[in-house]
Amino acid sequence: MAHEFSGSALIDRPIDEVFAFLADGTNDPKFSPRVKEIRKTTDGPLAVGTVFESTVKDAGMTTKRKFEVIDAQAPTRIRWSERSKNLITVPEGGYDLEKVSDTRTRVTIHNTFEAHGFGKLILGFALRAAIKDAPAFAQRIKSAAEAS
Repeated sequence: MAHEFSGSALIDRPIDEVFAFLADGTNDPKFSPRVKEIRKTTDGPLAVGTVFESTVKDAGMTTKRKFEVIDAQAPTRIRWSERSKNLITVPEGGYDLEKVSDTRTRVTIHNTFEAHGFGKLILGFALRAAIKDAPAFAQRIKSAAEAS
């Protein structure tokens, strides 16, 4: 059984601008309130092998996260895999971007969850919460990208 969620939004910005905004992973706190801090730990532009480390707060628990970019195809695709060990991890997540017009872009975010240890008991709760929030999450990306 797949443990995944996705959400989409139309952003009133050209695809190259939206890609650049999302490729700068340090923008995540602008649309993801769970991300308390994030930093890129590798040099250079976004590419396969780029690593971001973050501190997040989920359900009252603060954890450290480490994500590695596993695919980046400007301006249409970014994929990452979580390299940290937590109760629930994201073995694959990403953004798909589609040019709707010269000034509009459809962005879809998706994540797949994987549970470890005690996380297996709370996976259903976490997944339901993520699925419920997915449309609002996509709208927060839209708002943040349009404000940048």
